[in-house]
Amino acid sequence: MNESLLDAARKTVPTLLANAERTERDLTPAPDSVAAVRAAGLFALTVPRAAGGSEADLVTQVEVLTELGRGCASTAWVVGLNAANKAVARLALPDPAQEAVLADPDSVFCATQVVSPGSSGVRVPGGLRVSGRWSMASGAELASLAMIAVPLPDAGTPMPAMALVPLSDLSVDRTWRAAGLGGTSSHTLVAEDVLVPDGFVTFPEAARPIPPEAMFAGGLTVLAPMIGATHAALDLVADAITGGRAPYMTTYARVADSPLGRYWFTEARRRTDTAMRRTLRVAEVVDGLPAGSELPVTDRVELRVELSTAARECREAMDLLLDLHGASGFVDGNPLQRYWRDVAVGTRHPFFTPYILAEDYGRLEFDVLPTASFAL
Repeated sequence: MNESLLDAARKTVPTLLANAERTERDLTPAPDSVAAVRAAGLFALTVPRAAGGSEADLVTQVEVLTELGRGCASTAWVVGLNAANKAVARLALPDPAQEAVLADPDSVFCATQVVSPGSSGVRVPGGLRVSGRWSMASGAELASLAMIAVPLPDAGTPMPAMALVPLSDLSVDRTWRAAGLGGTSSHTLVAEDVLVPDGFVTFPEAARPIPPEAMFAGGLTVLAPMIGATHAALDLVADAITGGRAPYMTTYARVADSPLGRYWFTEARRRTDTAMRRTLRVAEVVDGLPAGSELPVTDRVELRVELSTAARECREAMDLLLDLHGASGFVDGNPLQRYWRDVAVGTRHPFFTPYILAEDYGRLEFDVLPTASFAL
C-alpha cells in the first residue's frame, strides 16, 4: 500500500468534514473539498505513473477512500468512481479517447450506462451522432469528460457503443436529489445531436472483452467510502456515550456504564471492522491475479457475496449506533443522521444486490446455469 497516498487522504479529511453539509446542500462536492482532493493527487489514483498518476492498486484505493469517507461520503464516492471509470476507460475506449482521458491526470471523469428510453446513436461518416439522457453520472458537474453507453437501434445487436464526450458538448440536468449521498452530483447528462468522432467511439464489433474482475473496481470503490462513514459514526457515538449522555430514566450516568451499552458499541465496531477485512480481502485477491488470468465464476460470485455482506454489516453497525445515540442523532445538525443516510443509500448500489447474488450462488452450487447476473 502507498503510505504517502494514505497520509495525503488523511490530511484532506478535516476539509471534507467541514464542507460535508454544504456538499449535500449544493448537490455537488464543495469547491474547497474538490481543491483539497486535487492537491492531494487523489483524482489520479488509477492514472498510470507515466501519465502523471499514482497507478494505485485496489488495496490502496480501498484504504484511501475509506479515509475520505470519514470526512464526506459524497466526495469520497465521486473520487472512487472517478478512479474506477478511468481504469475501465483504458479497457473500453480506443487509443485517441484514452489519451484524452489521461491528458490531465487530475481531472474528474464521469461515466454512466443508465440510458433513458429514446436515447440513441446514428452512425454517420466520421463518427456517431448521439442524442439522449444518461442518469446517475456521479461527478457530472465536476467532470471534463464523460463515457456513455449509446444504443444503436439499427445495429442488429443489443450491445451499445461506448462514446467519450466532452462535458462542453453536453448539458447537466440536476435530477439527483436523494435521501443519502446527495452531494455526489449524480445528475443526468443530456446530449442533443452531438457528433462523436470515430476515434472517441468503440462500436460493438470492435469492443474488447472487459475481464469480469474489472467489475470489482467499481464495487470496491463505492463500498470503501461507506465503511469510512461508518467509522466516522463510531467515533461520534463513542464520544457521546463516554461523555455526559445517560440512558433515559436509568441509574446510569453514561451509556458506557451499561454493560449492554458497551456490548452494543463493540458489536457495531466488530461489524465495521469485519466489513473492512472482507473488502480488503477481495481487493487483495483481485490485485494478486496474474495479468490475463481470470477467476472461475464460482470464485467471482463468492467475492461479490463477501462485498454484499460487508455492505450489510455497515448498515447493521449504523443501526446499533443509532440505538445507542438515541433520537437526537436524527437532528439535522447532527452528522450522525447524514452518515446513516449515506450508508443506507450507498450500500444499496446495484453491485451489492443481495437477492440476485444469493440466487446466483445457488445456481452455481447446483449447476443451474446460466447465472441471472450478466456481470459474472
